[in-house]
Parts: sequence; C-alpha cells; structure tokens
Amino acid sequence: MSKFTQHLFEIRSGWMALVTILSSASMLAGALAFEYIGGLSPCVLCMYQRWVYVCAAAMGLFAWLLRKNPFLARLFIGLASLSFFVESAVAAFHTGVEQQWWEGSSECQGDAIDLSLSTEELMAQLLDKPVARCDQIPWDLFGISMAGYNVMIAFALAVICLLALKSPSSSQRQN
Repeated sequence: MSKFTQHLFEIRSGWMALVTILSSASMLAGALAFEYIGGLSPCVLCMYQRWVYVCAAAMGLFAWLLRKNPFLARLFIGLASLSFFVESAVAAFHTGVEQQWWEGSSECQGDAIDLSLSTEELMAQLLDKPVARCDQIPWDLFGISMAGYNVMIAFALAVICLLALKSPSSSQRQN
C-alpha cells in the first residue's frame, strides 16, 4: 500500500469511525429522550436494540483509536457494520411483532408479576414502572413506528460502513 493510499484510508477510517460513534450515540440519546422526556417505557426488544448500538459505538471507538493501522481499523469498521446489520434485524423483528406478523418472545409480554406481593405493593410496582409490551406501538410518524425507523437507519449505517471499507480506486493507487 502506497503512503498516499494509506494516508487516504487513515482519513476515511477516522471519519467513518467518528460517524459510527456519533450516529450510535445519537440513536441512544434519542431513545433515552423518548423514555425520560416523552415518558415512553421501552420494551425488552427496545432494550436489545440499545445494546446493539452500544456495541456499534464501541467498534467505532476502537476503529478511531486504531485508525493508523489499516487492517485493525478496517476490522473494527467491519464489525461496526455487522453490528448495524444485527440492529436492523432486531428492529425488523420488533416491527413484525408490533404489526402482529409474528409473536415475540415470552419476554415481550412485560415483566412477570410477583404473586407474593400484596395488592398495594403490586399497584405501587405497576405505577412506578409501567409494563411495556413489544406488540404495542407507543409512537409512530407517518404510520412508521420507532422500530420501523430503526430498521431503515441501522441498515443505512451498515451499508455506509461497508462502503467505507471499499478499497481506493485504481486512479488513487497510481499516486
């Protein structure tokens, strides 16, 4: 790899790593805003989606820290892309559960009820933390739920990461 090509990849991988970190952080911030400002409790599938964004952000951070090493930077950007594809798949599954195309897991029915609680304790627990079900759509825009938007955003980010891994064009290699 020529010095020019290596320098070009360092710039591209550095920017892609930052895009990965910032986009993941933005998605997590949005989810937390819907929860704490909008009052929408997350279901278990929402929580899984958050963890995948945390993984993608970590891969972006590693890629940024290792951007001087083309192999490792590419590896972590590739892993970030894989994380975004997984995110898109989880969000697609969640969208299907919301639309009643298929059933979610047993965890999607909300928290289990502790039968040893008194009526007052049970009411206090339910009022303190509402049970969020995966098959209900608490918010949508233009008929698309948050999970539906998440499918599109995560898939786009996965493709962008893959495109960043594309080797420099042959005209750039000649320099």
